[in-house]
Amino acid sequence: MADESIYVSGAYIDSNPNYHVEDSSWKASKILDILKKNKLDNQMGSICEIGCGVGEILVQLQKGLSSSISIEGYEISPQAYQLSLSRQNENLKFYCEDLLLLDNHYDLMLCIDVIEHVDDYLDFVRKLRDKAKYTLFHIPLDLSVQTVLRSTPIQYVREKVGHIHYFTKDIAIAALLDSGYEIVDYQYTAGQLEISKSSLSKWLFWPRKLITSINEDFGVRLLGGYSLLILTKPRGQQ
Repeated sequence: MADESIYVSGAYIDSNPNYHVEDSSWKASKILDILKKNKLDNQMGSICEIGCGVGEILVQLQKGLSSSISIEGYEISPQAYQLSLSRQNENLKFYCEDLLLLDNHYDLMLCIDVIEHVDDYLDFVRKLRDKAKYTLFHIPLDLSVQTVLRSTPIQYVREKVGHIHYFTKDIAIAALLDSGYEIVDYQYTAGQLEISKSSLSKWLFWPRKLITSINEDFGVRLLGGYSLLILTKPRGQQ
């Protein structure tokens, strides 16, 4: 990662003490939506999340899936891992290990808001590619006309939440294609419209709503406020 020590030392959790738990139910609902849309929700025997934080996304996801599915979460932050332990149950387990060093394989891998933190993210996603039949990425689209013009939003996500790479839809998809993935499906998620309580999000709510209703891609490129949820599988996999 950019400076892996900030996640191990506790510096990251000092800046983000709730580890974004308040967004977990919303993210889990979007994951369930795309799995159901692609008829995968009942085909999973095992699910893993890399960079799971305190594990709340997996807790919420488990509620919407078969109770028999084996679910694992991996996190390098010992502080986040300790907080995840109270969320464990018979079929939901957490580990403070680097998943990339293990010879594990799953039906579905979740990589939710992770790659923007990773120093060499292309190497990271290549190493992740063959660990699951399907991999689901959630990637913030920090680059838009208004964020580039203002610059402060990009500085904020760098300093506050540790983003060191910034994406548009096209850049995110191209990076995964270049790394040997096939795109199965993708959809925008409108975090700034649906869950953000910031004053700027409130001010931009109706412009975003109006413009994206006319042309979604253009609205996202212009005003931002969205992430991209991308369902993938290794290229050539049947």
